Amino acid sequence: MRGRHGDVSWMYKRASSKDVDDEYGKEETTIRMPNGLGKDIGNPPWSRSLPHVLVAIISSFLFGYHLGVVNETLESISLDLGFSGSTMAEGLVVSTCLGGAFVGSMFSGWIADGIGRRRAFQLCALPMIIGASMSAITKNLWGMLLGRLFVGTGMGIGPAVAALYVSEVSPAYVRGAYGSSTQIAACLGILVALFVGLPAKEILGWWRICFWVATIPAAFLALFMEFCAESPHWLFKRGRGAEAEAELERLFGGLHVKYSMAELSKSERGDDADAVKFSELISPRNFGVVFIGSTLFALQQLSGINAVFYFSSTVFKNAGVPSDSGNICVGIANLSGSIIAMILMDKLGRRVLLLGSFLGMAIAMGVQAIAATSFVSSSGALSLSLGGMLLFVLTFSLGAGPVPSLLLSEIFPNRIRAKAMAVCMAVHWVINFFVGLLFLRLLEQLGPLILYTIFGSFCFLAVIYVKRNVMETKGKTLQEIEMALLPQQ
Repeated sequence: MRGRHGDVSWMYKRASSKDVDDEYGKEETTIRMPNGLGKDIGNPPWSRSLPHVLVAIISSFLFGYHLGVVNETLESISLDLGFSGSTMAEGLVVSTCLGGAFVGSMFSGWIADGIGRRRAFQLCALPMIIGASMSAITKNLWGMLLGRLFVGTGMGIGPAVAALYVSEVSPAYVRGAYGSSTQIAACLGILVALFVGLPAKEILGWWRICFWVATIPAAFLALFMEFCAESPHWLFKRGRGAEAEAELERLFGGLHVKYSMAELSKSERGDDADAVKFSELISPRNFGVVFIGSTLFALQQLSGINAVFYFSSTVFKNAGVPSDSGNICVGIANLSGSIIAMILMDKLGRRVLLLGSFLGMAIAMGVQAIAATSFVSSSGALSLSLGGMLLFVLTFSLGAGPVPSLLLSEIFPNRIRAKAMAVCMAVHWVINFFVGLLFLRLLEQLGPLILYTIFGSFCFLAVIYVKRNVMETKGKTLQEIEMALLPQQ
């Protein structure tokens, strides 16, 4: 997927679409005439779609919260439930949630296309409420694992649907900023989980409160989504044009309805999204773009970022640093980078942020690897290790965190978007599962020097891959991006 589209011979090739509706085509010409005779209506107001985006990213907040909830509480959970000292059991508490997320992500595209984006959000909230409640009341390891499995199922559905929904209800000129808000919400979720978990080491059973807290935003998501707009893209694909127009008016204002409908008309009209099978995703015309999405998520996870979020307390403890202070610094670095990324996303573009982010992560891993050598004094090693970890998290949040899900929701053709996102998110969760399961054991057996060198190598490989394969999408409508990816005739 290079910037020069003519060179991308393997790119998505759209099947012949039906004729564009004449009414919408004429209306678009009237509104957007380049000679100035038409009426320039400008950009849609960003404030109309913002409330809908804010509700949707509650799912991303929950994603972050459940990633971080076991960080501060894992030690007290293991003591209460009787598996203290077992790195495999501790890894299972983390990775079982990720296994559930894999299952949820595999079905997320079919759910989002089958019942709509709004109902998919409400559906993902249900297992999060049930699973968090099960974890809060459990008396043994197996109950905890079952609860984490339920939560993971909801986590697998939520992020994929959020990426779709936000890209489909956002005006093109702020889509990058709104897309980055999902990462900011995830960062806030992690940070809130760290703060809520601080008393866990002093107050017996506090970790149960941490799980009960997670049920509140999940309930809010299910309730408030009832009042949000459905995705016009989904309605249009289902042949419900009148409803799509009504939702576009809610999101963009009445002046922009006809032009937005004309843009939708350039995509596949009347596609039966339910007819998209897995075999179609790996067919020659779609395989290239799905492979790029899967590879981006794979490289994101092989960088080792989630090992930091899951086990930073253990790493800080081994380094002689108070885990609560260290984790707060990690959370602030993550949130700060995500806010900067939101500001820069529609200015510098997705590709630049990805390149800079992965390069910074490679450098940060190099710093941590140096800190693990015998050539550095103990005080110097401590400073390098902590500085390297914070730099790693900061640079991740600048691009490698928020960009992949946003970029993929933009480049996937309308017909396969939901299901292609599901496949890519499944790859994300599979690798995430094994990182969470094996990180502590690999750290014990390989040592930090070799492990950090491996992670840094994947970051550098990601820089090369992005430079060769990723195009820029900022400022373009989803339909313009789809048309740009068609092979040159």
